[in-house]
Amino acid sequence: MDTLTTFRAMARNNAWSNHRLHRACAELSSAELTAERTSFFPSIHKTLTHILLVDWYYLDALERGGRGLTLFADMEPFADFAALRQAQREADRRLIAFCEALPDEAALDGEVQIQREAHVQVDRVGGVLLHLFVHQIHHRGQAHAMLSGTRVQPPQLDEFFLAEELPLREAELRELGLPVR
Repeated sequence: MDTLTTFRAMARNNAWSNHRLHRACAELSSAELTAERTSFFPSIHKTLTHILLVDWYYLDALERGGRGLTLFADMEPFADFAALRQAQREADRRLIAFCEALPDEAALDGEVQIQREAHVQVDRVGGVLLHLFVHQIHHRGQAHAMLSGTRVQPPQLDEFFLAEELPLREAELRELGLPVR
């Protein structure tokens, strides 16, 4: 498996994991989603919002959108969970599209400019993508742990796309419009 194939698989797996987590969280009431819990962010809703905002931020840098830190102007852009869920799905589709559009492995060494408070950080596409995937995994794990303290059973998120497990995820992949391989 080459590096581009790996990044593309990670982007699809990221979308699938978010789909599973958001589907489980959709079973919670608004009060349950926003209830104070022990974690880095004090609620499931705030944790999922943080994931989305950071996705927007790094996707903007990767796509050279120029919005930078203005994406954090509203730290709670969605009070409604359904809207947050839809926005995350759209961000996941953007990430998949970005990875699919990379023409070759050399593109992973392309320069990305990331606006920070006092400077512009210059990094590589591959490094930013790896950072984004790790960030997602980290905070999804926190939301998953908080979900375990509710009446809703947390979904399994630690699968990767192994051939033997295809029957376990095939319907979800079709629902997301992702390749079933």
